[in-house]
Amino acid sequence: MAVYTHLGAEDLAELIAHYDVGELVSAKGIAEGVSNSNWLIETTGGADGGNRFILTMYERRIDISELPFFLGLLDHLAANNCPVPRTIHDRSGSASREIDGKAVALIEYLPGVSVDHPTASQARAVGIALAEMHRASKSYGKTRANGLDISMSLHTLQSCGEDALSAIDDDLPDMIAVAQDLRDAWPWDLPRSICHTDLFPDNVLMLGSRVTGMIDFYFACTDALAYDLAVCLNAWAFEDGGRDALDFNFSKGAALIAGYESVRPLDPVEREALPILCRGAAVRFFLTRLIDWSSTPEGALVKPKNPLEYANRLAFHRKVATAEGYGA
Repeated sequence: MAVYTHLGAEDLAELIAHYDVGELVSAKGIAEGVSNSNWLIETTGGADGGNRFILTMYERRIDISELPFFLGLLDHLAANNCPVPRTIHDRSGSASREIDGKAVALIEYLPGVSVDHPTASQARAVGIALAEMHRASKSYGKTRANGLDISMSLHTLQSCGEDALSAIDDDLPDMIAVAQDLRDAWPWDLPRSICHTDLFPDNVLMLGSRVTGMIDFYFACTDALAYDLAVCLNAWAFEDGGRDALDFNFSKGAALIAGYESVRPLDPVEREALPILCRGAAVRFFLTRLIDWSSTPEGALVKPKNPLEYANRLAFHRKVATAEGYGA
Protein backbone atom coordinates (compact mmCIF):
# COMPACT_ATOMS: atom_id res chain seq x y z
CA MET A 1 0.00 0.00 0.00
CA ALA A 2 1.03 3.61 -0.53
CA VAL A 3 -0.28 7.08 -1.42
CA TYR A 4 0.41 8.50 -4.88
CA THR A 5 -2.72 10.63 -5.31
CA HIS A 6 -3.87 13.12 -2.69
CA LEU A 7 -7.60 13.53 -2.10
CA GLY A 8 -9.08 16.39 -0.13
CA ALA A 9 -11.49 15.95 2.76
CA GLU A 10 -14.41 17.14 0.63
CA ASP A 11 -13.64 14.60 -2.09
CA LEU A 12 -13.40 11.78 0.43
CA ALA A 13 -16.60 12.79 2.23
CA GLU A 14 -18.49 12.94 -1.07
CA LEU A 15 -17.21 9.49 -1.99
CA ILE A 16 -18.06 7.91 1.36
CA ALA A 17 -21.59 9.33 1.11
CA HIS A 18 -22.29 6.76 -1.63
CA TYR A 19 -21.89 3.91 0.89
CA ASP A 20 -24.06 2.87 3.79
CA VAL A 21 -21.23 3.32 6.29
CA GLY A 22 -22.15 6.60 7.96
CA GLU A 23 -20.35 9.91 7.57
CA LEU A 24 -16.61 10.39 7.17
CA VAL A 25 -14.79 11.05 10.45
CA SER A 26 -11.13 10.77 9.41
CA ALA A 27 -8.85 9.56 6.61
CA LYS A 28 -5.15 8.72 6.99
CA GLY A 29 -2.79 7.82 4.16
CA ILE A 30 -1.03 4.46 4.39
CA ALA A 31 2.64 4.47 3.38
CA GLU A 32 3.47 0.75 2.95
CA GLY A 33 3.64 -0.91 -0.44
CA VAL A 34 4.25 0.29 -3.99
CA SER A 35 1.27 -0.11 -6.34
CA ASN A 36 -1.86 1.80 -5.22
CA SER A 37 -2.95 4.73 -3.08
CA ASN A 38 -4.58 3.70 0.21
CA TRP A 39 -6.24 5.39 3.15
CA LEU A 40 -7.47 4.17 6.50
CA ILE A 41 -11.02 5.52 6.69
CA GLU A 42 -13.05 6.00 9.87
CA THR A 43 -16.77 6.77 9.72
CA THR A 44 -19.68 7.16 12.12
CA GLY A 45 -20.64 3.55 11.33
CA GLY A 46 -22.87 1.64 8.97
CA ALA A 47 -25.78 -0.75 9.32
CA ASP A 48 -23.47 -3.64 10.24
CA GLY A 49 -21.75 -1.65 12.99
CA GLY A 50 -18.37 -1.33 11.28
CA ASN A 51 -16.71 2.07 11.21
CA ARG A 52 -13.16 1.45 9.89
CA PHE A 53 -12.35 0.66 6.26
CA ILE A 54 -9.53 0.72 3.73
CA LEU A 55 -10.04 2.91 0.67
CA THR A 56 -7.91 1.91 -2.33
CA MET A 57 -7.32 3.96 -5.46
CA TYR A 58 -5.89 1.86 -8.28
CA GLU A 59 -2.82 3.57 -9.72
CA ARG A 60 -0.37 1.15 -11.32
CA ARG A 61 -0.10 -2.29 -12.95
CA ILE A 62 -3.82 -3.01 -12.63
CA ASP A 63 -6.09 -3.28 -15.66
CA ILE A 64 -9.30 -1.71 -14.36
CA SER A 65 -11.35 -4.12 -16.48
CA GLU A 66 -10.00 -6.88 -14.19
CA LEU A 67 -11.28 -5.27 -10.98
CA PRO A 68 -14.42 -7.48 -10.92
CA PHE A 69 -12.11 -10.52 -10.82
CA PHE A 70 -10.07 -9.18 -7.87
CA LEU A 71 -12.96 -7.78 -5.85
CA GLY A 72 -15.14 -10.81 -6.52
CA LEU A 73 -12.29 -13.04 -5.34
CA LEU A 74 -12.15 -11.16 -2.03
CA ASP A 75 -15.86 -11.67 -1.48
CA HIS A 76 -15.64 -15.35 -2.47
CA LEU A 77 -12.76 -16.10 -0.11
CA ALA A 78 -14.34 -14.15 2.76
CA ALA A 79 -17.57 -16.10 2.26
CA ASN A 80 -15.53 -19.31 2.53
CA ASN A 81 -14.13 -18.33 5.95
CA CYS A 82 -10.69 -17.25 4.75
CA PRO A 83 -9.19 -14.29 6.66
CA VAL A 84 -9.70 -11.96 3.70
CA PRO A 85 -11.45 -8.55 3.74
CA ARG A 86 -14.78 -8.34 1.97
CA THR A 87 -15.53 -5.44 -0.33
CA ILE A 88 -18.07 -2.82 0.73
CA HIS A 89 -20.60 -2.32 -2.05
CA ASP A 90 -22.11 1.12 -2.61
CA ARG A 91 -25.84 1.79 -2.48
CA SER A 92 -26.22 0.79 -6.15
CA GLY A 93 -24.55 -2.57 -5.46
CA SER A 94 -21.25 -1.77 -7.16
CA ALA A 95 -17.94 -2.94 -5.62
CA SER A 96 -15.99 -0.03 -7.15
CA ARG A 97 -16.49 3.58 -8.12
CA GLU A 98 -14.54 6.24 -10.01
CA ILE A 99 -13.06 9.50 -8.74
CA ASP A 100 -10.84 11.85 -10.74
CA GLY A 101 -10.76 9.29 -13.53
CA LYS A 102 -9.41 6.52 -11.29
CA ALA A 103 -11.19 3.48 -9.88
CA VAL A 104 -11.57 3.18 -6.11
CA ALA A 105 -12.90 0.49 -3.80
CA LEU A 106 -13.87 0.50 -0.13
CA ILE A 107 -12.73 -2.65 1.67
CA GLU A 108 -13.37 -4.09 5.11
CA TYR A 109 -10.77 -3.24 7.76
CA LEU A 110 -9.31 -6.26 9.53
CA PRO A 111 -7.42 -6.18 12.85
CA GLY A 112 -3.78 -7.18 13.16
CA VAL A 113 -0.30 -5.97 12.28
CA SER A 114 2.25 -6.87 9.63
CA VAL A 115 5.35 -8.38 11.23
CA ASP A 116 8.85 -7.25 10.27
CA HIS A 117 10.67 -10.28 11.67
CA PRO A 118 8.35 -13.31 11.52
CA THR A 119 8.89 -16.31 13.77
CA ALA A 120 8.72 -19.96 12.73
CA SER A 121 5.27 -20.27 14.34
CA GLN A 122 4.06 -17.28 12.34
CA ALA A 123 5.49 -18.78 9.15
CA ARG A 124 3.61 -21.99 9.90
CA ALA A 125 0.36 -20.05 10.37
CA VAL A 126 0.89 -18.37 6.99
CA GLY A 127 1.44 -21.78 5.36
CA ILE A 128 -1.88 -22.96 6.79
CA ALA A 129 -3.71 -19.82 5.66
CA LEU A 130 -2.21 -20.08 2.16
CA ALA A 131 -3.33 -23.70 1.76
CA GLU A 132 -6.82 -22.88 3.03
CA MET A 133 -7.02 -20.04 0.51
CA HIS A 134 -5.95 -22.42 -2.27
CA ARG A 135 -8.61 -24.89 -1.24
CA ALA A 136 -11.32 -22.19 -1.23
CA SER A 137 -10.17 -20.62 -4.51
CA LYS A 138 -10.89 -23.80 -6.48
CA SER A 139 -14.62 -23.02 -6.40
CA TYR A 140 -14.26 -19.39 -7.50
CA GLY A 141 -15.09 -20.20 -11.11
CA LYS A 142 -13.01 -17.44 -12.73
CA THR A 143 -9.49 -17.48 -14.11
CA ARG A 144 -6.80 -14.88 -14.80
CA ALA A 145 -3.47 -15.38 -16.56
CA ASN A 146 -0.26 -14.55 -14.69
CA GLY A 147 1.15 -11.53 -16.50
CA LEU A 148 4.40 -11.84 -14.51
CA ASP A 149 5.22 -15.49 -15.15
CA ILE A 150 8.70 -16.70 -16.07
CA SER A 151 8.17 -16.06 -19.80
CA MET A 152 7.24 -12.42 -19.16
CA SER A 153 10.10 -12.06 -16.67
CA LEU A 154 12.55 -13.25 -19.31
CA HIS A 155 11.07 -10.88 -21.88
CA THR A 156 11.37 -7.93 -19.49
CA LEU A 157 14.98 -8.77 -18.64
CA GLN A 158 15.86 -9.01 -22.33
CA SER A 159 14.17 -5.65 -22.89
CA CYS A 160 16.29 -4.10 -20.14
CA GLY A 161 19.45 -5.46 -21.75
CA GLU A 162 22.77 -6.46 -20.24
CA ASP A 163 24.15 -2.91 -20.22
CA ALA A 164 21.26 -1.63 -18.10
CA LEU A 165 21.68 -4.51 -15.65
CA SER A 166 25.45 -3.96 -15.48
CA ALA A 167 24.80 -0.35 -14.48
CA ILE A 168 23.12 -1.66 -11.33
CA ASP A 169 25.56 -4.46 -10.52
CA ASP A 170 28.32 -6.13 -12.53
CA ASP A 171 26.94 -9.63 -11.83
CA LEU A 172 23.36 -8.97 -12.98
CA PRO A 173 23.66 -9.61 -16.75
CA ASP A 174 23.96 -13.31 -15.88
CA MET A 175 20.32 -13.16 -14.77
CA ILE A 176 19.14 -13.10 -18.39
CA ALA A 177 20.77 -16.48 -19.04
CA VAL A 178 19.40 -17.81 -15.75
CA ALA A 179 15.87 -16.72 -16.68
CA GLN A 180 16.24 -18.33 -20.11
CA ASP A 181 17.19 -21.64 -18.50
CA LEU A 182 14.28 -21.36 -16.07
CA ARG A 183 11.79 -20.67 -18.85
CA ASP A 184 13.04 -23.65 -20.84
CA ALA A 185 12.79 -26.00 -17.83
CA TRP A 186 9.60 -24.58 -16.28
CA PRO A 187 7.09 -27.20 -14.99
CA TRP A 188 3.92 -25.88 -16.65
CA ASP A 189 1.73 -28.90 -15.81
CA LEU A 190 1.61 -28.67 -11.99
CA PRO A 191 -1.74 -28.50 -10.10
CA ARG A 192 -3.22 -25.03 -10.59
CA SER A 193 -5.84 -22.72 -9.15
CA ILE A 194 -6.10 -19.09 -8.06
CA CYS A 195 -2.91 -17.95 -6.30
CA HIS A 196 -2.10 -14.78 -4.37
CA THR A 197 1.50 -14.58 -5.77
CA ASP A 198 2.44 -11.64 -3.50
CA LEU A 199 1.89 -12.90 0.06
CA PHE A 200 4.73 -11.01 1.72
CA PRO A 201 4.69 -10.11 5.42
CA ASP A 202 3.33 -6.65 4.61
CA ASN A 203 0.33 -8.32 2.95
CA VAL A 204 -0.50 -10.44 6.01
CA LEU A 205 -2.06 -9.17 9.24
CA MET A 206 -1.34 -11.13 12.41
CA LEU A 207 -2.21 -11.13 16.08
CA GLY A 208 0.53 -13.16 17.72
CA SER A 209 0.82 -16.35 15.68
CA ARG A 210 -2.69 -16.09 14.23
CA VAL A 211 -3.35 -14.83 10.71
CA THR A 212 -6.17 -12.29 10.90
CA GLY A 213 -5.96 -10.96 7.37
CA MET A 214 -4.51 -11.63 3.92
CA ILE A 215 -4.67 -8.49 1.80
CA ASP A 216 -3.60 -6.93 -1.51
CA PHE A 217 -4.80 -9.60 -3.94
CA TYR A 218 -4.12 -7.47 -7.02
CA PHE A 219 -1.52 -9.86 -8.42
CA ALA A 220 -3.83 -12.86 -7.91
CA CYS A 221 -3.96 -15.16 -10.93
CA THR A 222 -4.29 -18.74 -12.06
CA ASP A 223 -0.96 -20.48 -11.60
CA ALA A 224 0.76 -23.47 -10.01
CA LEU A 225 -0.21 -23.74 -6.36
CA ALA A 226 3.34 -24.75 -5.47
CA TYR A 227 4.57 -21.53 -7.09
CA ASP A 228 2.55 -19.57 -4.53
CA LEU A 229 4.31 -21.55 -1.80
CA ALA A 230 7.66 -20.74 -3.46
CA VAL A 231 6.78 -17.03 -3.33
CA CYS A 232 6.15 -17.38 0.40
CA LEU A 233 9.47 -19.17 0.94
CA ASN A 234 11.19 -16.21 -0.69
CA ALA A 235 9.19 -13.76 1.41
CA TRP A 236 9.06 -15.41 4.85
CA ALA A 237 12.13 -17.63 5.28
CA PHE A 238 15.08 -15.30 4.73
CA GLU A 239 16.88 -13.25 7.35
CA ASP A 240 17.75 -9.87 5.89
CA GLY A 241 21.13 -8.71 7.16
CA GLY A 242 21.91 -6.40 4.26
CA ARG A 243 22.83 -6.75 0.62
CA ASP A 244 25.62 -9.28 1.25
CA ALA A 245 24.09 -11.12 4.21
CA LEU A 246 20.83 -12.73 3.20
CA ASP A 247 20.50 -16.08 4.95
CA PHE A 248 17.81 -18.70 4.53
CA ASN A 249 16.21 -19.71 7.84
CA PHE A 250 15.56 -23.45 7.63
CA SER A 251 13.33 -23.46 10.70
CA LYS A 252 11.01 -20.92 9.09
CA GLY A 253 11.12 -22.70 5.74
CA ALA A 254 10.27 -26.03 7.36
CA ALA A 255 7.47 -24.46 9.42
CA LEU A 256 5.95 -22.76 6.37
CA ILE A 257 5.94 -25.96 4.32
CA ALA A 258 4.68 -28.07 7.24
CA GLY A 259 1.83 -25.65 7.87
CA TYR A 260 0.86 -25.73 4.20
CA GLU A 261 1.00 -29.53 4.01
CA SER A 262 -1.13 -29.90 7.16
CA VAL A 263 -4.00 -28.65 4.96
CA ARG A 264 -2.89 -29.56 1.43
CA PRO A 265 -0.05 -32.11 1.05
CA LEU A 266 2.20 -31.44 -1.93
CA ASP A 267 2.23 -33.90 -4.81
CA PRO A 268 5.63 -35.53 -5.51
CA VAL A 269 5.93 -33.51 -8.73
CA GLU A 270 5.35 -30.30 -6.77
CA ARG A 271 8.08 -31.20 -4.28
CA GLU A 272 10.48 -31.95 -7.11
CA ALA A 273 9.72 -28.61 -8.76
CA LEU A 274 10.07 -26.46 -5.63
CA PRO A 275 13.69 -25.30 -6.26
CA ILE A 276 12.99 -24.13 -9.80
CA LEU A 277 9.77 -22.44 -8.66
CA CYS A 278 11.70 -20.57 -5.96
CA ARG A 279 14.23 -19.41 -8.55
CA GLY A 280 11.45 -18.17 -10.82
CA ALA A 281 9.82 -16.29 -7.94
CA ALA A 282 13.15 -14.63 -7.09
CA VAL A 283 13.57 -13.45 -10.70
CA ARG A 284 10.03 -12.08 -10.75
CA PHE A 285 10.48 -10.04 -7.56
CA PHE A 286 13.86 -8.77 -8.64
CA LEU A 287 12.16 -7.35 -11.73
CA THR A 288 9.14 -5.80 -10.04
CA ARG A 289 11.38 -4.19 -7.42
CA LEU A 290 13.70 -2.96 -10.14
CA ILE A 291 10.78 -1.32 -11.94
CA ASP A 292 9.50 0.26 -8.71
CA TRP A 293 13.02 1.41 -7.83
CA SER A 294 13.35 3.32 -11.08
CA SER A 295 9.78 4.58 -11.55
CA THR A 296 8.43 5.65 -8.14
CA PRO A 297 7.38 9.32 -8.50
CA GLU A 298 9.33 11.91 -6.55
CA GLY A 299 7.42 12.94 -3.43
CA ALA A 300 5.31 9.77 -3.25
CA LEU A 301 4.58 8.57 0.28
CA VAL A 302 6.35 5.27 -0.35
CA LYS A 303 9.84 3.80 -0.07
CA PRO A 304 10.75 1.42 -2.92
CA LYS A 305 12.42 -1.84 -1.90
CA ASN A 306 15.93 -2.90 -2.89
CA PRO A 307 15.86 -5.23 -5.94
CA LEU A 308 19.34 -6.62 -5.23
CA GLU A 309 17.99 -8.60 -2.27
CA TYR A 310 16.35 -10.89 -4.80
CA ALA A 311 19.51 -11.33 -6.81
CA ASN A 312 20.98 -12.73 -3.57
CA ARG A 313 17.96 -14.95 -2.97
CA LEU A 314 18.30 -16.30 -6.50
CA ALA A 315 21.96 -17.14 -5.82
CA PHE A 316 20.86 -19.22 -2.83
CA HIS A 317 18.09 -21.02 -4.76
CA ARG A 318 20.50 -21.98 -7.54
CA LYS A 319 22.42 -24.05 -4.96
CA VAL A 320 19.29 -25.94 -3.79
CA ALA A 321 18.66 -29.22 -5.58
CA THR A 322 15.66 -30.67 -3.70
CA ALA A 323 12.76 -29.57 -1.49
CA GLU A 324 14.75 -30.85 1.49
CA GLY A 325 17.02 -27.85 0.95
CA TYR A 326 14.14 -25.70 2.22
CA GLY A 327 13.43 -27.83 5.26
CA ALA A 328 10.68 -29.93 3.66
